[in-house]
Amino acid sequence: MLSRAEKLAKKEDRTMSELVREALRFYERQRWWEETNAYGRAQAAALKINENDLERLIESSRREKRKRPR
Repeated sequence: MLSRAEKLAKKEDRTMSELVREALRFYERQRWWEETNAYGRAQAAALKINENDLERLIESSRREKRKRPR
């Protein structure tokens, strides 16, 4: 894996540090996205809602928000 990383860094004219930093940023974003999706799925399951309910719920929320005095 180290050899492949070195070749990639050389091919892209980058340092290994740059390559590792970018890989870590990508990994962190991916993990955040996975955790956020898992949280959303758990909340949806707890509230017993599914994809088909989303448009109705979003529109309802927007209507309520427009009714509130500022």
